[in-house]
Amino acid sequence: MLPLHPVVVHFPIVLAVLLPISAAWALWAIRKGTTFRRVWSVPAAMAIALAVSAFVAVETGESADERVERVVPEQPLESHEEAAETFLTLSAGLALLIGAGLVRGRVGVVARGLGTAGAVALVAVAAYVGHSGGKLVYEHGAASAYTGADARAGTGAGRGAAARVSAEVPRRDADEDDDR
Repeated sequence: MLPLHPVVVHFPIVLAVLLPISAAWALWAIRKGTTFRRVWSVPAAMAIALAVSAFVAVETGESADERVERVVPEQPLESHEEAAETFLTLSAGLALLIGAGLVRGRVGVVARGLGTAGAVALVAVAAYVGHSGGKLVYEHGAASAYTGADARAGTGAGRGAAARVSAEVPRRDADEDDDR
């Protein structure tokens, strides 16, 4: 069975990077005279898509949790989960704030400015979540929960199957090769 989480997690990362760009573009277009609702609907839709994709990423991560925790140490996995849940909460709040940018008057103007600033800040949170997830895969061997001996046996702890297998394989000394 292939895990869905690694496929899904890239959507919120990409949307988190594109959201401040679209918000800044919309602010520029509004200053140039374009109707604010027409252009601000782009970052509003993107913010909603970001929150939804973050929710799906957290849910698919939770569904993979038991299998991956057999392979990955508890602390980095919990750290990644907490960061992802924080990102989800911030994404949902930001979607509401950016959505408020569709309102006329001072409320909309303030919401658009704060929403753009929040979108810029959210990029750092997305980078942290992505980095911690990457560490799970590349430093702690999370992918080995779906490949190799760990996936077949359903066991493992520590740094992944590759590290355990290489530690268990006896090596021959160079002197042994010379004796033959």
